Amino acid sequence: MKASFSPWLDAITPALRELVGVLGEHCEYVSVLSTDSPGFRLSVSQRSKSVSDSNLTTERGSVVRVCRRGRWGEFAFNCFDLADIPALAARIEAGLDRQAALLDRCGAKNYPTGLPEDAPLELFVEKETGSFPESADLAALTERFAALSGRGVETIPGALDCVLSASSTHISKLFLSKNRYLRQSYVITEGTVRAWSPTADGDMKSIYEGVSGLGGPEILDGLDAKLDGAGQTMAELLASGRIVPGEYEIITDPGVTGLIAHEAFGHGVEMDMFVKGRALGADYIGKRVGSEKVTMHEGALCDESVTAYAFDDEGVLAGDVTEIERGILRSGICDTLSALRLGTAPTGNGKRENYAHKAYTRMTNTVFDSGTDSLEDMIASVDSGYLLRGAESGMEDPKHWGIQCVVQRGYEIAHGRLTGRVVSPVVLTGYVPELLGNISMASPDRGIEGNGACGKGHKEWVKVADGGPWLKTKARLG
Repeated sequence: MKASFSPWLDAITPALRELVGVLGEHCEYVSVLSTDSPGFRLSVSQRSKSVSDSNLTTERGSVVRVCRRGRWGEFAFNCFDLADIPALAARIEAGLDRQAALLDRCGAKNYPTGLPEDAPLELFVEKETGSFPESADLAALTERFAALSGRGVETIPGALDCVLSASSTHISKLFLSKNRYLRQSYVITEGTVRAWSPTADGDMKSIYEGVSGLGGPEILDGLDAKLDGAGQTMAELLASGRIVPGEYEIITDPGVTGLIAHEAFGHGVEMDMFVKGRALGADYIGKRVGSEKVTMHEGALCDESVTAYAFDDEGVLAGDVTEIERGILRSGICDTLSALRLGTAPTGNGKRENYAHKAYTRMTNTVFDSGTDSLEDMIASVDSGYLLRGAESGMEDPKHWGIQCVVQRGYEIAHGRLTGRVVSPVVLTGYVPELLGNISMASPDRGIEGNGACGKGHKEWVKVADGGPWLKTKARLG
């Protein structure tokens, strides 16, 4: 079925059109983004249950963006009188006057910026979904999660607890400007299984498995299979040892591949960082940053994942950007204002945490392209190294291109064979062009994961997804 567009947004559209017209009498550019996104968040363990109608992507409100006398400003609101739009316009202009006065007192210089493209465009997209979060039986889902949690404690060796979590949101967004009328509606859902078990020496091992995608709560049916494999994973972790730090040949599963993609060419090629001179990637456009095996894409059109929108929060149509082509860095990604300041085109990557937050250049789907090498051939080619599974966390330094990824476990490979020895945890570090330059094999299959979120610095959290095939490379592990 189609993910139906918000009746509330349709109802306020005439008033918002009027607002654009009134503000347009005194402004060079005016746009409005309005959102209506209901959903839920659910978490169940053996010790607690939590149900909420709020999660990272639930929201209802509007934000106006204007350019007036060459200066850009924004005004967010979530209530207004439909019958008195001139009053709302007066509030917005008064707010812009206060902002301008403050900037003048501070001696702030106006950054020369042109106007966005505003060619006539209408778009209406309702993506497919199996069900809706608004109509989900949360009592039944809570009961089901409680049963799965109990099963997890019974079947996962030594588990102190097992937590089942889920969130689902029915997202509707409306974008209006003088010449643009864009509407989209879609549903995203994600769920996770987590468990913790103590080791004999007093340490603690944890497992984390998830499902995510474009669709409704039916996606959560996949958590049963994730729980089925959790017992074997925990047994391996409890029997695992420590890795001897050093440089190794490694093979990464699609989840770890995605983590590398996200950290290596995520923030590092967000071009608002180019404007601020905070990313080394700006100096490498057109230069080699990886081996011939490396092609990487970024964009909401790359996959039908949790970030598969039709247009971004600035009214730019979703894209599919080839960031790296056969090892050569071709492009970064860009929001609208940064693109205007850099003299390039926006890529559909302008995203807001919600309507009351600023738009930044943000990732959507960040993925390595597939290759032709089988996993069996990869393993056979490794003399001394590890097969890495279970992406956990990562960070990178866009200014110096350092990368660090924490991986749940590594399976030792010696003389082309898995030895059965498992190490945990594993920390992968390196210099991005060196890590990508060492990629020598890639599998035909590909996986993309969209659990969790990404922050811009310590804040501004948005949904992202990443992935790719199994890869072989070299890296420093510890």
